[in-house]
Amino acid sequence: MAFLENQGARIYWDEQGTGDPLLLIMGLGYPSYLWHRTRPTLKERYRTIALDNRGSGQSDAPPGPYSIAVMASDAAAALDAAGVESAHIFGLSMGGMIAQEFALQYPARVRSLILGCTAPGGPNAVRAEKRVTEILMARDMSPEEAARALRPYIYDSATPLDRIEEDLAIRRQWFPRPEAYMAQLQGIFAWEAYSRLERIAAPTLVVHGQSDQLVPAGNGELIAAKISGSKLVMLPRASHIFTTDQPEASHQVIMDFLRGQSLAS
Repeated sequence: MAFLENQGARIYWDEQGTGDPLLLIMGLGYPSYLWHRTRPTLKERYRTIALDNRGSGQSDAPPGPYSIAVMASDAAAALDAAGVESAHIFGLSMGGMIAQEFALQYPARVRSLILGCTAPGGPNAVRAEKRVTEILMARDMSPEEAARALRPYIYDSATPLDRIEEDLAIRRQWFPRPEAYMAQLQGIFAWEAYSRLERIAAPTLVVHGQSDQLVPAGNGELIAAKISGSKLVMLPRASHIFTTDQPEASHQVIMDFLRGQSLAS
């Protein structure tokens, strides 16, 4: 267990495994413990470094909003704390937005980029249906109620319920405070990278679940079209939380990409 100080917040981070460094950045309101399905596979070959974004998990929740740029600086500070100059960067959902911003702000620190179930922000992004936004913004729901209301929009209909409940059991221990959750959400709504994505030169993998209703799959297509040489993979029978919907398939895609970077270097 370790903590760092960055821009007015105490940020939790940890590392597992050995090998080339791989920074893991989680999504809206989720603690780094939600890498529980993917990290065991990754740490067999990589030195995984994960952090709790400000407002999530064990990190501080200072007054918001939390800009995506500030959360990218938290991620950079985690690499500093680990003594790592450059790493593979893997972000999911909001974490994918942070990863895009990281690649734009700290290009020399990015060995490769994996963008999972994320969007480029701004007016070009493909929006979720109105009901999804209403749930995200609801102030009259408990975190548990909101999590259950979002379930059909973030998990594929074929995913076993017990697997979904395993995720919720971890989330339940680390539900963010409402004001911290809203501070992250404000950062998402204020952020845009679409107009800047051509500047990303790092080898990039874009992964999206075909049935994602929280961040529609068209966003993955937009990002891949803007980053030269990027690879786009659409996972069938997978929604937003594709690491739970299709753990084996998603691990295969991610590990194949990372192995390809090792061979190229």
